[in-house]
Amino acid sequence: MSAPSSSASAGTGTVTTAVPARLDRLPWSRWHWMIVIGLGTVWILDGLEVTIVGNVAGRLAEEGSGLDITAAQVTGVAAALYVAGACSGALFFGWLTDRYGRKKLFMITLAVYLGATAMTALSFESWWFFLFRFLTGFGIGGEYAAINSAIDELIPSLYRGRVDLIINGSYWLGAVGGALLSVVMLDTDIFPQDLGWRLSFALGVVLGLVILLVRRHVPESPRWQFIHGHGEEAEELVSSVEREIEAEKGAALPPPAGEITIHQRKSIGFGTIAKTVFGRYPRRAVLGLALFIGQAFLYNAITFGFGSILITFFDVPTGSTGYYFAVIAAGNFLGPLLLGRLFDTVGRRIMISGTYLLSGLLLFGTAWLFDRGSLSATTLTACWCVVLFFASAGASSAYLTVSEIFPMETRAMAIAFFYALGTAAGGISGPLIFAELTESGVVGDTVLAFQIGAGLMCAAGLVAAFLAVNAERRSLEDIAEPLSAVRADKPAGDVP
Repeated sequence: MSAPSSSASAGTGTVTTAVPARLDRLPWSRWHWMIVIGLGTVWILDGLEVTIVGNVAGRLAEEGSGLDITAAQVTGVAAALYVAGACSGALFFGWLTDRYGRKKLFMITLAVYLGATAMTALSFESWWFFLFRFLTGFGIGGEYAAINSAIDELIPSLYRGRVDLIINGSYWLGAVGGALLSVVMLDTDIFPQDLGWRLSFALGVVLGLVILLVRRHVPESPRWQFIHGHGEEAEELVSSVEREIEAEKGAALPPPAGEITIHQRKSIGFGTIAKTVFGRYPRRAVLGLALFIGQAFLYNAITFGFGSILITFFDVPTGSTGYYFAVIAAGNFLGPLLLGRLFDTVGRRIMISGTYLLSGLLLFGTAWLFDRGSLSATTLTACWCVVLFFASAGASSAYLTVSEIFPMETRAMAIAFFYALGTAAGGISGPLIFAELTESGVVGDTVLAFQIGAGLMCAAGLVAAFLAVNAERRSLEDIAEPLSAVRADKPAGDVP
């Protein structure tokens, strides 16, 4: 690598660097495990958080809970505020992440989450609970933008797909934990009525503090550093990682595959980001929108009325729905875990379109069996498990897709935008559409809910079949050239 000039350190110079190629040719190591544990485990907290709130809604509404609030307010107002917080936090922190760096923001967003969750546990009035549910979502939304961008820029291209899918799928490990934890925490033989739900939130704080301690050792993205005028720091960081891995493996690393020349800059304006995402890459923008909207509606078709469907049609006791939810949550995690490697070997286009189409078709089949009266609570849950095994891998690939198909300078904002849009579609439009359908007690209404989710998932799969980018095992700079790259023949139109 050529040493950057003094003007480069100010963010105005031109530097030629092999940092991306050096990162991509690294073998898997203890250093990469540290990245995964430090950054990826926060998704478990998100799953834990959302599931606990859903399961403690009934307890919070009971007299003696210490909080004057109704179950409808918990699952309605508080849930909507959490979604609104996640959407706004993703956009706000996404912009800051691209401007000020991945490390600063993934520390700040976790601190926001921890503080807000701790304050939720101390709720004494409904307005306090609502406020800190919004702020908890605000921190979680910021995590999605800061963490996904950092992970993709630090993980070698050979492993990027499977790692990203498993990390995003780990949300469902938290959901399993939240479902089972709520059973224990709400047992009044173990904890008083006004204490168990507070301890559930407090446990999330404890786990978050552990993650924070590990995260302190996760470095800034060298890719972000060399573009934003910190070329020397990027060089020093990558060199130290190379020495550590060579010592661990006992062998010299192969030479990097190439270099890139960058005109360093401090920040990118919103106008440039929008023009890049929607002007230069319109087909990729359509792909991102289709993937996020499809998975959002499929998940709401199944999970929004999950409990009421079991209670209304199969007479499952309210206190037992958590066990069924734990089963389908486990299926959700197994999908990315077992299928993730195929996204790096078989390829993105086949696997993304295949998982979307297959999960949609399987949900159509489930709707048909449900309409015929052929299912019990157990067999319906088994059908959901199979559907979500494939759907979870597909949904996780939506996050992977938008984090790797746009230029580095726009990455966090692109993740934030598509995440916010998908979350809003799932958290606002989804409940409005599916609540009445799944709670009406009419079989045909629930069948229609399933069919809407399945149809949109299949439509997204067809879009992916034509527009998905073959990004497997390719460097991020090869998939989408940085806006700061110095090249005379940059393409002006849409890039496939």
